[in-house]
Amino acid sequence: MTGERPRVVEGSLRARRDRGEPSLVPYVMAGVAPDWPDQVRACVDAGADAVEIGLPFSDPMLDGPVIQAASTRALARGVTVSGLLDEVAGISVDVPLVAMTYSNVVHRRGDAAFCRGLAETGIAGLIAPDTPLDEIDELRAAADAAPLELALLVAPITAPERAARVAERSRGFVYVVSNMGVTGGRSTVSGTVARTTATVRAATTLPVLVGFGISTPEQAAEVARHADGVIVASALVADVLDGADAAGVGRRVTRFRRGVDGGRGR
Repeated sequence: MTGERPRVVEGSLRARRDRGEPSLVPYVMAGVAPDWPDQVRACVDAGADAVEIGLPFSDPMLDGPVIQAASTRALARGVTVSGLLDEVAGISVDVPLVAMTYSNVVHRRGDAAFCRGLAETGIAGLIAPDTPLDEIDELRAAADAAPLELALLVAPITAPERAARVAERSRGFVYVVSNMGVTGGRSTVSGTVARTTATVRAATTLPVLVGFGISTPEQAAEVARHADGVIVASALVADVLDGADAAGVGRRVTRFRRGVDGGRGR
């Protein structure tokens, strides 16, 4: 990314961190229901600082049963990436949107074409979690040129030296995975969160966000004590699968917002 192209995701999250305010990033599965764009808007109205938009994929290997079910439901509705991106272009919100998808979806169109397509809709960031670090350079170059901020992941078992390499190549923020395994609710916050976030902080000045398994506002508050922000996915998507509409999603995000802010509201 050149100096003339502002890093929208990083800038937004960094500004909140500099004010001592943790960020909240909810996840919405694109296409899961006809009102999914309204779900994005509801997240923003409820206090989201960015929204992660999942693009459905038939084999979401890092996602647990809830996100898998949502992806399957979206695909069963006949949605396509092109159609979903057309819908994204109609979402006007004042926080960054970050797409999450898998490398097969990216490579099918070609890295450069895919990244340009995302950027043209107004999406500012990208997460492609199954792209190996040692094979990331082509995708990162395409993202930088689009421009998109390509956020990379650090797991609890990532060695400090490799975490430093991830942080150096990441854009926007570094995504810390709270526990080993797939996404989905957990009864407690993993004891590795503090250690992993500290390792990443030692290697970068980028904002550090934590996701995977954050199921309640109380867990979000606990994570926010260690990280610059919290990503909440399965807890919200489960509500949608159970019939929640956009207003219901917004109410749940409001509760997470209060949790992240330590119960102070916003």
